[in-house]
Amino acid sequence: MTPRKIRAQVVLEKVAWIHKMLDSMAELPAESFEVFKADARNQAALESYLRRALEALLDVGRHILGKGFGESVLEYKKIARVLGQRAILSSEATAILIDMAGYRNRLTHFYDEVSPEELYGILTTRVVDIEAVLDEILQWLRSNPEMIDTSL
Repeated sequence: MTPRKIRAQVVLEKVAWIHKMLDSMAELPAESFEVFKADARNQAALESYLRRALEALLDVGRHILGKGFGESVLEYKKIARVLGQRAILSSEATAILIDMAGYRNRLTHFYDEVSPEELYGILTTRVVDIEAVLDEILQWLRSNPEMIDTSL
């Protein structure tokens, strides 16, 4: 694969999607576990919002690696590792994204093992990790404008 410029439009669309999912998660009742679990739709909604936010975040990473570096990386955990190797992410953010990639796989393939308590814990303590990793990626993009195609 030949490196080309990273398409700003692709990144912006994925980032907007991530923010939409984060905003939707923020609207879920999080004041207590009892309130969260009182309506089973909260768990289903959170699973969906979380999985889609993680997939979009990893798709941004895949796009950067594919277009910017000519690296075709398909497996989610490997996307995270290569983003770290390329110094797009710090070692801390890389570890977090590897963990997130594994969790996305768990939501997709082992959905029947994900408990309401676990989801509530993620909602109340780990959503900020998505924002932190996204912020590092966006900071790297801002620091490397020569790698970005801003044409429509």
